[in-house]
Amino acid sequence: MTAAVDLATEVFSALKVEERHDRVVVLLNRPEVKNAIDQQMVDELHTVCGALEQNPKVLIIAGVDGVFASGADIAQLRERRRDDALQGINSTIFVRIAKLPMPVIAALDGYCLGGGAELSYAADFRIGTPNVRIGNPETGLGILAAAGASWRLKELVGEPLAKQILLAGLVLGAEEARAANLITEIHDPADLLAAAHSLADRIGRQDPLAIRITKSVFHAPAEAHPLIDQLAQGILFESQAKFDRMQAFLDRSARKKANPANPADGK
Repeated sequence: MTAAVDLATEVFSALKVEERHDRVVVLLNRPEVKNAIDQQMVDELHTVCGALEQNPKVLIIAGVDGVFASGADIAQLRERRRDDALQGINSTIFVRIAKLPMPVIAALDGYCLGGGAELSYAADFRIGTPNVRIGNPETGLGILAAAGASWRLKELVGEPLAKQILLAGLVLGAEEARAANLITEIHDPADLLAAAHSLADRIGRQDPLAIRITKSVFHAPAEAHPLIDQLAQGILFESQAKFDRMQAFLDRSARKKANPANPADGK
């Protein structure tokens, strides 16, 4: 049996971690190298994932000092060989983040390049600031974007733009990224984390079990539908939250009909 992970007792150096009752906030914290992702950061992200797999909560990921992540740590990357690549050091943690039970929000500022971009692609939501620069310059370094971009990116932005980014080194600014739906909101840097928390608040108003099951069904392969939808709905149809939330809806509707001149009663 896997030992319980208590984030409050863990010691982090490459991350800053704050746990709340319904969410965890992770700040990538290597400002001296623009939050480049190294082995220590990967190990600490695995620790966070272990906690969130045991106790599902929304995850917010951002960076310190006006940068999300400038990429993988080039000094470490330079020394990696074939066997390191086959381990999938970064791809493994990004897949784990993508599969977390509850949604993941990436709050992007400044550079979001290479492995940093691939980390953001693993999130369910991406919001940013006007300073965002997002792309995958790996081919310029003689490698490929092997931690998710080569397959996630075309699902996110479509094949033509994905090829511009992956094969021609295109780096998108904030407005270009929003036009491509790679990010969905742009906020002033001072307001970025507050916007991420606002999104987490909206998620928090939904039923947690319905959110978890919907996320799983959303990412199921095409051949699993519609059977997986029906089975998932069968689980939710038996949940107490379904009965409570639907009864509350019916009660509000009844009050509105009884008091049509009092719109506040329908809240």
